[in-house]
Amino acid sequence: MSRSAGGHRARRARTFAAAGAVVAGLLLATGCSSGDEGPGKAAGGVPVVEKGKLTTCTHLPYPPFQFEQNGKVVGFDVALVDLVAKNLKVEQKVLDTPFENFKTGAFLNSGECDLAAAGMTITEERKKNVDFSVPYFDATQALLATKKSGVTSLADVKAKNAKLGAQAETTGESYAKSQGFDPVAFESSDAVLNGLRTGQVDAVVIDYPVVQGWLKDKANADAFALGQNIETGEQYGFSVKKGNEKLLAAIDKAIQDAKADGTYDKLYKQWIGPLPEGQS
Repeated sequence: MSRSAGGHRARRARTFAAAGAVVAGLLLATGCSSGDEGPGKAAGGVPVVEKGKLTTCTHLPYPPFQFEQNGKVVGFDVALVDLVAKNLKVEQKVLDTPFENFKTGAFLNSGECDLAAAGMTITEERKKNVDFSVPYFDATQALLATKKSGVTSLADVKAKNAKLGAQAETTGESYAKSQGFDPVAFESSDAVLNGLRTGQVDAVVIDYPVVQGWLKDKANADAFALGQNIETGEQYGFSVKKGNEKLLAAIDKAIQDAKADGTYDKLYKQWIGPLPEGQS
């Protein structure tokens, strides 16, 4: 994601087991049966850390990519990885893990997860520790401000001496710093939104799809105004342990097939919104 590796507070991993449907989401589970414990192989000889499962590490919440809704984990990333799981004839299981592990690939290397899916930006630094799928999402940042602040751009933030916020260790925070700001850092996207609501900050820089999701809520749309879009050239990818070529190939195929047969566009519209101009 524009989320870079590093949340500030370590969070205990929570386990979610797949409900079985490709887009239906994931149901909260207390654990797996002893019969399914231990590594195994999926269709095509793809190795998995738990027999019959495709275990995904993520960091909740990060709507519209992954978040809990009515007791299930849903979102754009979840739906795409469900396509991979379906092709491999297994069920997706999600582990909610601290974001700081994504940069190092710690949970992949320890065998706790098969892949990581967290709205994560592909970077050269991260490529040193993990292997990335083909890009599945072109991302931009956006400025969102309280309407009463009158802020619509970073120039306004500076001119009005407004308080700027961002999610800690993300591209939004890095970009703000690169422009000479010292943004208030929040641990999660929920905390960023709460910071706006409670007046801790006047404006925030965060992923545009996240802002789109927030503005679907009338209370947010009444209180906040979308400002400038910020092109950073980011692309998101799913990551696997270095050298896990079979799983990487399966992920790439699912993404490419979904784009070719229209499934990708359908999921994009469902979870994110209208397709970008020029994309059909």
